[in-house]
Amino acid sequence: MSIAKRGSCVVEGPWVFIGPLHLDADVSAHEISIMSSTQIETRNPKIETDLRNIAQDIVRRAMSGGATAAECVVREGDEFSTLVRLGQVETLKESGSKSIGVRVFFGQRAASTYSSDFSSSGLDRMVSSALTLAKITSEDPFGGIPEASLLGSLTGDLDLFYQDVYSLPGGDRIEYARRAEKAALDFDPRIKNSEGGSFDAATGHKVLANSHGFVGEYRRSYCSVAAVPIAQSESGAMQRDYWYSVARTLSKLDAPEKVGKIAAERTLRRLGARKAKTAQVPIIFDPMVSTSILEHIFEGVNGDSVYRGASFLAGKLGQKIAGDNVNIIDDGTIRGGFGTSPFDGEGVPTRRTVVIENGVLKSYLLNTYTAKKLGLQTTGNASRGLAGTPGIGPGNYFLQQGTKSPKELILGIKEGLYVTEFLGQGVNLVTGDYSRGASGMWISGGELAYPVEEITVAGNLKELFFSISEIANDLEFRGSVAAPTIRVDGLTVGGE
Repeated sequence: MSIAKRGSCVVEGPWVFIGPLHLDADVSAHEISIMSSTQIETRNPKIETDLRNIAQDIVRRAMSGGATAAECVVREGDEFSTLVRLGQVETLKESGSKSIGVRVFFGQRAASTYSSDFSSSGLDRMVSSALTLAKITSEDPFGGIPEASLLGSLTGDLDLFYQDVYSLPGGDRIEYARRAEKAALDFDPRIKNSEGGSFDAATGHKVLANSHGFVGEYRRSYCSVAAVPIAQSESGAMQRDYWYSVARTLSKLDAPEKVGKIAAERTLRRLGARKAKTAQVPIIFDPMVSTSILEHIFEGVNGDSVYRGASFLAGKLGQKIAGDNVNIIDDGTIRGGFGTSPFDGEGVPTRRTVVIENGVLKSYLLNTYTAKKLGLQTTGNASRGLAGTPGIGPGNYFLQQGTKSPKELILGIKEGLYVTEFLGQGVNLVTGDYSRGASGMWISGGELAYPVEEITVAGNLKELFFSISEIANDLEFRGSVAAPTIRVDGLTVGGE
């Protein structure tokens, strides 16, 4: 079972970027230095240099073939995944992968190809195919790799890789999944069934090289444990929910028993759910769903959406777009963060970017291409696979927390809704119109009173960001996108 189905994370090939875990403090300015492309070296002696040599060789081959610029990405990784259902192993997967991609330019024409064939003939075919395609593609005046002066990598240990995610024997990994499910099943007799307990682990190694002399690499690791129990009421109605723990190292992973217990508690509180009456009431967003608000803002400040005019935030730089209490930051330098890396998908050092400060839109998030389109500078947010034009991805992207506890936010509400899950889509990023199916708990007299389901939450994003009236102090990174509990006023709950 992939956690991508249960929690907030992004899976990319052999890489697992858990984007919604808060590890240590931000790396301060004096702890980070930028190396020029000619100074970049492997700091971890355990990282092999073969992939570096291959990447550099591919760039040399492309340039020898007449390319005016070239870049190469090499990735290598291992994955383990198991799902145990009702104590029996239902799925078990262990795999390794290695792949390579090249992007070449002939002036303003570009093309890319990729392969998993590392034989000399296979690499020759990959490069020659890219060179041939690049000569017949359309010109794009904004294409190209970053200028050499923009390239570099953060130095020092960013706390991204641990060998221990693979330290458990296979049987013990399966037992992790079994223990999580058992803890949920044993918690209460109303837990009648299960969609399973799971344990996942992965490691990845990435190398990027380009024709400006940049060569950089890093490793990442990841492990997770999850449980998805099913509860049944006396009337026969069933509900499901989940919980999970993720970490870069096995030593920081929550005990399977704790994961199973929380999963059971979350499932049981959904029993007896009813519809709510249509009303405009204060709404509390649980951290597991408040990240969706940040994701909408991310799409709004994504340079691709902005230059295409497909964002409700296009042309809003320097303008007030949210309340004074809203501060959103993207920081790819946080030690141990699931969105942390020493450089982005183009070899530009990652950095801390203030996106919204006291409600004012301060920056879009950009790669080199979108920055050129908008007449701005890249923010080091390029993300890419093996082929194609780089996209834009978050570092550690979060809403700064407030001072009140989640309980204090709920105490201040006479009648309202606590949202624990959104269903489906219903967001128009051009107009900002917002309508999503939801379930959660009804708030009455400052307490969670009873579960509700089959309701909708509707409004407009332009108004929603101004309507975030309170922000709690429970920010926790469970991936690369994180937000604390928030209170929003002015939205409509649609029900009976």
